[in-house]
Amino acid sequence: MNETLNTLFNHVSVREYLDRKVDDETLNLILKAACSGSTMGNMQLFSVIVTRDEAMKQKLAPLHFNQPMATKAPLILTFCADFRRFNRYCEFRDAETEAYSNLQSYHWAVIDALIAAQNACVAAESLGLGFCWLGTITYNVDKFIEVLNLPKHVIPVACIPMGYPVAKPALTQKLPVEAMVHYETYQDYDKEKIDHLYAEKESSEETQQLLRENNLPNLAQIFTQKRYVKADNEHFAKVLLDALKKQGFMQ
Repeated sequence: MNETLNTLFNHVSVREYLDRKVDDETLNLILKAACSGSTMGNMQLFSVIVTRDEAMKQKLAPLHFNQPMATKAPLILTFCADFRRFNRYCEFRDAETEAYSNLQSYHWAVIDALIAAQNACVAAESLGLGFCWLGTITYNVDKFIEVLNLPKHVIPVACIPMGYPVAKPALTQKLPVEAMVHYETYQDYDKEKIDHLYAEKESSEETQQLLRENNLPNLAQIFTQKRYVKADNEHFAKVLLDALKKQGFMQ
């Protein structure tokens, strides 16, 4: 199998890392991969903040709810949607600087940042590292802006600890490819199709264990009642909206 496809097909989230630093050569390859992806208008509307300093990790730790994967990883990459640099370029070239203070511009920059992040992740895995995307960036976006000293028109969108795995976890069960793929037009899901697409996942031992632990009848209710509940979603949506306004993307 093609080496790149093999890396993609065998991706796992790694949460435990060896006490081994990521050397500069490896880091630079990962960063070069991140900066080589597709980008809106070739503007490269993203920035990457590299965290290796232990004091900074400890400063960020509460924002990551002190999860060991964030506090003990030798390397953390935080990807930001960034129109600051391009706006400054426009300013210094006597071009309009308020053209990108809007939600559309944020959307462009988020896409650029996520493409860069995925490129970095594929590169890291191909070089023998493991990583885990942290959802905490979406909960504490306002606090990350403060700690990382992010100026106007910069918003953090992805935070990824990386390191050499203590051990490679088993593959996480995914939905079949047909669950996500539509041809020509979107094909909506009826109950029969949903039952078919989720059957294997719902019957897995991993899911059965979760049902026992949570005393709930199905995986969907674990998500809506335990993991990502409505009140939390609405609260953090407001945090994000306020941050977008403060950072100049909602003018």
